[in-house]
Amino acid sequence: MPMSVTIYGIPNCDTMRKARSWLAEHGVATTFHDYRKDGVPQARLESWVAKLGWEKLLNRSGTTFRKLPPELRESLDTDRALALMLEHPAMIRRPVLEGPEVLLVGFRADDYAAALSGSSDPDQAP
Repeated sequence: MPMSVTIYGIPNCDTMRKARSWLAEHGVATTFHDYRKDGVPQARLESWVAKLGWEKLLNRSGTTFRKLPPELRESLDTDRALALMLEHPAMIRRPVLEGPEVLLVGFRADDYAAALSGSSDPDQAP
């Protein structure tokens, strides 16, 4: 059964390219959402945070986060992290893959295979 997913990120990211290539090779239909250009709706980001936690979504190692003043990087909580990610979508770890029964952050072929095929065998195509 073909699956369609939305992949959120920015187009010039190497990890995004790897994820999109993997999805194409495995016949997964995708819709690309550039969250640097189009942002992420607050309700969607809040639902991701509710399911995954802001700690998993906030990219603390990225340039955008590291350029913030120290007072904005320290003592983060859910509300502050949400506000930062809404104001600076490039701080959201990428890619975010969302589809029926699927919500993944980052790209690992094994995780994609398991989530999209219902199998833990990474060599089995979805």
